[in-house]
Amino acid sequence: MSGSPQQDGPGDGPTAVRILVGAQLRRLREERGLTRAEAGEPIRASESKISRMELGRVGFKERDVADLLSLYGVHDEGERAALLARVREANESGWWRSYRDVTPNWFHRYLGLEATATLIRTYEVQFVPGLLQTEDYARAVVRLGHGSADEVARRVRLRLERQQLLTRPDPPKLWAVVDEAALRRPVGGPRVMRDQLESLIGIVTKMPNVQLQVVPLAAGGHAAAGGSFTILRFPHSELPDLVYVEQLTSALYMDRGEDVDAYFDAVNRLFVDAAPPRETVHILDRIIGEFS
Repeated sequence: MSGSPQQDGPGDGPTAVRILVGAQLRRLREERGLTRAEAGEPIRASESKISRMELGRVGFKERDVADLLSLYGVHDEGERAALLARVREANESGWWRSYRDVTPNWFHRYLGLEATATLIRTYEVQFVPGLLQTEDYARAVVRLGHGSADEVARRVRLRLERQQLLTRPDPPKLWAVVDEAALRRPVGGPRVMRDQLESLIGIVTKMPNVQLQVVPLAAGGHAAAGGSFTILRFPHSELPDLVYVEQLTSALYMDRGEDVDAYFDAVNRLFVDAAPPRETVHILDRIIGEFS
């Protein structure tokens, strides 16, 4: 990939636009009192296809959306043109699509949503969060999953390009909680780990949109004993908070209120169980000394 990736501003990424267009189509259908099956008839689409469209989980054919707008009684040319323009925007490829040969399909959705989020809360048990990894540390982590040298290099490049969202003009706020064990695990060896910890100090002291807390080993058990997770918050009410849990060969995307609430409870307790942010640099300095 040549040059820098095109940055998606908050709420402007194609993944978010697709969800927003889907939500608007759902509102228009419901205002007409139509079922999904009835909406699907004119465009020869199944009820499940209409459902996926309204959830923003599939791309849109401009002709299908135009036919749906006619069915829903939207005849104003300005209103139709505005929504169809959003459809074209939703169908654009995100910068990460050039990496689809080295990333699973289930991860693409997360990349689009991450680029859209205004607040990212994450808890990591085993590794430094991907958005805060140095190049050498990221390479050591990616190598754990094997793959050719070219595949490893491309996955590392993808991770580094993801990090650019933290330094864009209107960056999201990242609130990360990391288990102390992850900071003590010498991924890549002592030198790589020391450089990674020093990089974290630079980030938390120079980037006001990033906050890092450490859960000390002495804290014992805690609310998030189940494993790592991320909660994303978006700038539009049509985009509910979403919990992302990555697994070995797939990922869970949860936006049901009760699920999100459970993870919010867990992360809020983590913020209390973890050492206060003002102690983070001291903790990192102490661990760096042990790697020297």
